[in-house]
Amino acid sequence: MAEDELATYRRKRDLRRSGEPSGGSPGAQPRFAVQRHEASTLHYDFRLEVDGVLKSWAVPKGPSLDPREKRLATQTEDHPLDYADFEGEIPEGYGAGTVVVWDTGTYRNDTERDGEPVPMADALEAGHVKVWLNGSKLCGGFALTRSEIRGREQWLLVKVDDEGADRRRNPVSTQPESVVSGRTNDELR
Repeated sequence: MAEDELATYRRKRDLRRSGEPSGGSPGAQPRFAVQRHEASTLHYDFRLEVDGVLKSWAVPKGPSLDPREKRLATQTEDHPLDYADFEGEIPEGYGAGTVVVWDTGTYRNDTERDGEPVPMADALEAGHVKVWLNGSKLCGGFALTRSEIRGREQWLLVKVDDEGADRRRNPVSTQPESVVSGRTNDELR
């Protein structure tokens, strides 16, 4: 199943040329990753491991710790699991620019309907997921909700108002470095 879900990813790239990952195996717990991607415009790629692939969204302003802020999240093609650890420079034609792992960790699916747990794939299909992130910069509950914005299907990423919420802290602007290598996008160039 994961192979079929990665067809779009592979069709868009020459992996020998771009140096991007092509596979990976699931771990004991599902992972998430947020990658800071300086391409034609700076954005953050929010990724959740689901059924052998990384479901992915581009978040132009990056995740917020303030529950009052709704962040636009545009769903992109699924990525292979080992992309969660990828850092490097992507050549022209493949989302050219630099990528660092801005945050990563494990997550728990907290999506429920009528008090019953909803599997991640079903929750995504229905257009609403709630996850608990265990990362270095992002901790606590986050919700992704699909809606129609300006006539297009989009998603919104919102921080749940819990102990991980912080209306004053903005790690997107104060912590640009990778949690894996400690490097910034500029240092990768």
